[in-house]
Amino acid sequence: MARPGRPPQDPARQLERAHRILDAAAELILRWGYDKTTIEDVARAAGVAKGTIYLHWKTRDALFVALLRRDRVRMVRQVRAAAPGTLPELIGALTTALLRRPLTRAAVVGDSQMLGKLTRQKLESGGATEGAAAFDRYLDELAALGAVRSDLGADEGLALVTALLYGFLVPQGMRPEEWRLPDERVAELVADAVGRTLGTGAPPDPGVARATRACLDAIEEIACRKLAGSLGVAALPEPKET
Repeated sequence: MARPGRPPQDPARQLERAHRILDAAAELILRWGYDKTTIEDVARAAGVAKGTIYLHWKTRDALFVALLRRDRVRMVRQVRAAAPGTLPELIGALTTALLRRPLTRAAVVGDSQMLGKLTRQKLESGGATEGAAAFDRYLDELAALGAVRSDLGADEGLALVTALLYGFLVPQGMRPEEWRLPDERVAELVADAVGRTLGTGAPPDPGVARATRACLDAIEEIACRKLAGSLGVAALPEPKET
């Protein structure tokens, strides 16, 4: 039996409360930025005691890492919903998802105005390294199928994809709003640039779609595992989209 005055220990209710706290944190960080958002602010917005937040996360950084990990899981699932079957389609869907998720986009481009000191900490290096390894394996498979250039190593291919993605996303954020390209057009241009830079022009092999799905499977598994660790659960239930 739970002690009087203590929160219920039911795992489902604890998880619901954790997501409610993360929802509040997301709203505040988008409004004020990480450096100006306190645990007290989050607790007040979530309708919980400050100490309740520390039942879930020991530090403010840990809370916001959980928030970024949740956003990453949702982004990967958004990409999967687009059912990309080729590398350009995958990168186009990823670009679209990034543009729709300001928190993850800020983490990717190192937006210190929104994420403050989090941009200067390697809090996500483990997951990023695993994700890069999964993408390297994907590029190796595509090269074997004749779908991407074989004169480039997977690490070189990843470097090119990253440079193209950053090359479009970073200037967009620096331009006055009236000069920015529509998000849909940015995604189209990134996908086209990746196809022209890495593609071979060969007819698509059925194995390319399978390799693309397998790559997304691997990236989603990594993202879900990292989020489960941040939420203190053994396995991650399907998160509710907001």
